[in-house]
Amino acid sequence: MAMKNLFEQKAEKYIHTADHILTQTYPLVDNPKILLGVIDNLHKAIMNIISMILSHERAHRRIPPFHDNEESKINAFKNHITDRYQINIEYITLIEETRDILERHKKSPVEFSRKNKFFICTDDYKLRMISVEEMKKYISKTKIFLMEINKIVNKYV
Repeated sequence: MAMKNLFEQKAEKYIHTADHILTQTYPLVDNPKILLGVIDNLHKAIMNIISMILSHERAHRRIPPFHDNEESKINAFKNHITDRYQINIEYITLIEETRDILERHKKSPVEFSRKNKFFICTDDYKLRMISVEEMKKYISKTKIFLMEINKIVNKYV
């Protein structure tokens, strides 16, 4: 029970931080690069939400052991949790998109800002744009994701 609370608290903290960066810090700084901070915090929140349900399921012996790394947790979530609890596919998309943005950022040779948007450029010049509107949607989806997973975990205690 204490583990779930820890993951839940961390997820809430990361969501709050992402929201704060977007609504308070970004308007003051007015630099779209700060949107990466929003993505980073949301991704950490999402990973804590996934850890919350996985540790709950593992404690009840409903899923096999998995490695304690991001890839393994995401796969365990997709393979064992999504079907059992009819998790909406949009959360899988959210997980993959936040992860993809962070990966692109790590590998990106060029990044730039233009008109309140942040662009990440790949080696083959494919662009990934990040906007305030997109971040608002991600924050909202992450909050709902946390509530839904919380309901599942508390229902099957």
